[in-house]
Amino acid sequence: MKLTSLLLTLLFISNSAYALPTKEVNKELNIESNKELSLEESKPTIIALAPHIVEMLYDVGAGGQIIGTTAFADYPEQAKKIPRIGNYVRLQLERVIELQPDLIIAWKSGNPSDDLARLEQLGFNIVYSQPETFEDIAKEVRSFAKLTGHKEQGEQVAQKFEQELAQITKAYQKKTEITGFYELWSRPLTTVAKGSWPQQFLNVCKVNNPFKPVLTPYPQISIEQVLPALVQLIIQPLSVNQKEREGFNWQDWPIIPAVANKQIIQPDADAMHRMSIRSLTALKDLCQAIDNTRTILQQKHN
Repeated sequence: MKLTSLLLTLLFISNSAYALPTKEVNKELNIESNKELSLEESKPTIIALAPHIVEMLYDVGAGGQIIGTTAFADYPEQAKKIPRIGNYVRLQLERVIELQPDLIIAWKSGNPSDDLARLEQLGFNIVYSQPETFEDIAKEVRSFAKLTGHKEQGEQVAQKFEQELAQITKAYQKKTEITGFYELWSRPLTTVAKGSWPQQFLNVCKVNNPFKPVLTPYPQISIEQVLPALVQLIIQPLSVNQKEREGFNWQDWPIIPAVANKQIIQPDADAMHRMSIRSLTALKDLCQAIDNTRTILQQKHN
């Protein structure tokens, strides 16, 4: 269990799953805060403690207000210049104190809880990001925009996101399902199930995930469990931030229909696994790639 937890933390921090917040949550905004904030009319300086938070702040026009972030926050390109004040293991509290941000936006399940508790004790304003669905992204965009003084731009971005999500969902809702396997990690072989972030991609793109019913959102499995599913497509997201990672060697298993038919796709893991506006582009690209497989399989059947 500890291995699974560590694996997923590493994966989603670097790719930018998550436990639900334990503090009181403002359900309407999907934002958790340790105190009342009144920053809407100003443009506060911000420390953003996760790659997806950095991306959303740039989307609403608040990227220039970020004065500190964590490792792997590399998108958009400007984000690479933001000073690093820690990673998923430890935050440099002395740097946070030195920078004196007006606002800290943290990812509670992706940041060290003891450091966050210490920052709260020191009196820093902290809000927590916890998007779990595509719809939550739009809610958080609105929330971040309001908190950072970019309410109008945030509303425009959120509305555009919601409209495009609805269009993509409608375009694929009547497609014939194909059976697919989602390789989250190769060693140990790990996939996704209900309650996971990537499962919603599979739902929209009409992929039948044989492991969806599993109670654990990110189950570790064996190749022997994959074989009976007769998967028609293997989805193997890869990231430029994972240079040491090697995907599972599916070529050793030509008995799997997806391998026999050469239907293995490798979408951008960074775009897919970070809960940001960019995930919608990843969704559209994934659905198109899956549709290509659907067409190839139909042609072979005919």
